[in-house]
Amino acid sequence: MAEGAAEASGENGGGGDSGAGALERGVAPIKSRYLTTKEQFHEFLEARGQEKSSRKTKAGDPSGHDPAGSEAKRIRLEDGDGQTEEAAEYTEQPEAQKRARGQNKGRPHLKPNHYDKNRLCPSLVQESAAKCFFGDRCRFLHDVGLYLETKPADLGPCCVLFETYGRCPYGVTCRFAGAHLGPEGQNLVQKEVVPAPPIRNSLDKALQQQLRKREIHFERAEQALHQLGKGHQPGSTPPATVPEVMGAEGTPRQDNCDAQQAPRGPGTGTPPSIPEQTCGPLTDEDIVRLRPCEKRRLDIGGKLYLAPLTTCGNLPFRRICKRFGADVTCGEMAVCTNLLQGQTSEWALLKRHPCEDIFGVQLEGAFPDTMTKCAELLNRTVEVDFVDINVGCPIDLVYKKGGGCALMNRSAKFQQIVRCMNQVLDVPLTVKIRTGVQERVNLAHKLLPKLRDWGAALVTLHGRSREQRYTKLADWQYIEQCVTAASPMPLFGNGDILSYEDTNRALQTGVAGVMIARGALLKPWLFTEIKEQRHWDISSSERLDILRDFTHYGLEHWGSDTQGVEKTRRFLLEWLSFLCRYVPVGLLERLPQRINERPPYYLGRDYLETLMASQKAADWIRISEMLLGPVPPNFVFLPKHKANAYK
Repeated sequence: MAEGAAEASGENGGGGDSGAGALERGVAPIKSRYLTTKEQFHEFLEARGQEKSSRKTKAGDPSGHDPAGSEAKRIRLEDGDGQTEEAAEYTEQPEAQKRARGQNKGRPHLKPNHYDKNRLCPSLVQESAAKCFFGDRCRFLHDVGLYLETKPADLGPCCVLFETYGRCPYGVTCRFAGAHLGPEGQNLVQKEVVPAPPIRNSLDKALQQQLRKREIHFERAEQALHQLGKGHQPGSTPPATVPEVMGAEGTPRQDNCDAQQAPRGPGTGTPPSIPEQTCGPLTDEDIVRLRPCEKRRLDIGGKLYLAPLTTCGNLPFRRICKRFGADVTCGEMAVCTNLLQGQTSEWALLKRHPCEDIFGVQLEGAFPDTMTKCAELLNRTVEVDFVDINVGCPIDLVYKKGGGCALMNRSAKFQQIVRCMNQVLDVPLTVKIRTGVQERVNLAHKLLPKLRDWGAALVTLHGRSREQRYTKLADWQYIEQCVTAASPMPLFGNGDILSYEDTNRALQTGVAGVMIARGALLKPWLFTEIKEQRHWDISSSERLDILRDFTHYGLEHWGSDTQGVEKTRRFLLEWLSFLCRYVPVGLLERLPQRINERPPYYLGRDYLETLMASQKAADWIRISEMLLGPVPPNFVFLPKHKANAYK
């Protein structure tokens, strides 16, 4: 493959001021009749937006919200210092020649509860207690009438939770409460209540308290680390030589039973001084640890693997991808130290929807002790099919602490982490790596045989180095060389998959399967295209329906109150910063679109298709308002990555 300027071309927001030069490297080849200039593109959107807004106002829009009129407020780029005019002037300046790269580290971070200052007490919302949980220390409102007076207007006439399950657990705080509130403000319940599907891998409150108080004992991890301290590599000795661990009463401790038969949850943290009562006959499974050859196999060869995507790879997005044909899903990268501390936000990354039939979690860490203890904790408390180690994260925050890509240069620590985690886990252990750290110094072919010997069940190789990032195409020729080095361990390839042709070429290298990352963000229906071996010229209305389904899944997952709505909006906007790069099939001069090709300015076949092609954050907000209603006052959004939108 020829090296392209992936992510570099048009990183300031497009492929130039005009569509001339559609054959220019790094620019998507769009048919000339659709091409336009930057000025004409935005004039068209603003004119149509004002026209639609005036129609809505004449029809009696209750909110009276004017998307075009509040554009300057929305696009404010400062950190909330009130300099709206200066920010608006700044956005009108011509684009700088320097390419925007990296993350928007200084962007304003407004938590969802910032938009919901007058919050109702949870005891009144849940209708499950006669008195407040917090007593006299409660800082929430207890007057429902006062709350309703200050509550913003409803965002729509239909509540997704009420229509789907027959009852909305958010009651009066729901932003669609008019659909299920009675004349006296009571929360209505339909005759046939459908129970919501259980979301697995949630953090139990009792377990969280034990983690915060450090009351959890990690017997298997301590045993593996003890062997490590003696100079023996865990997992390298036959199972028969592993000494039996004795309990407090001098009886053999049922070590494996803690992970497999004990109830999942807080009971797994019982100190070893209190022997657990069991019943039934004693079997070998109770006292003998599984040998590596007896572990559950991870048979995903030939399946489509959705990569763990930070920020965008949330549970609602994974549900969208599962619907379009993704076979294997993995949670977002979770930091092991945060999991061991019981942080709610980190444990939320482990949640699993019932539709995810093959699901894993990805851990990031730099040291054997924390990674091994975290692996044992997850082995006890969550339901997963595999655990993945992140050795591919390139960001400085992780790399400088010795995690992510840094482990590729710390082979001793890397080996200890893999061996110790493999010993305490009852599910397969997988690893995701890059070609190396430096651009011209490949390390993967040296590490793969070692990973096979250390006990990894599968390795995924991203065909780029840390230093390279996305400035060049993935090196699939090198991935092909690594397939031989990894054999017989299965190797998945990752990088630049955006069409079924890309997938077919990747499979010709001999990889066991492909992992899809950015391609799924640009078009989640890619999984359908691969399985049906065709290009899908999806319409703008169908794409809007996908976004609507995402918001419905988001309201189910994060809630339909103000916090849940704004959290759903935030993740929707982050996803839209990738979706705008997609070019409809019917507009392309040649097929397929390549992942390193940024679209020039073009007018779509209808207004919605043109709006979805905008790389301006204010237009993404406009799309979110179609689905989630008007944004709160002083709403600000900047995408996580600078390359995803221009200022």
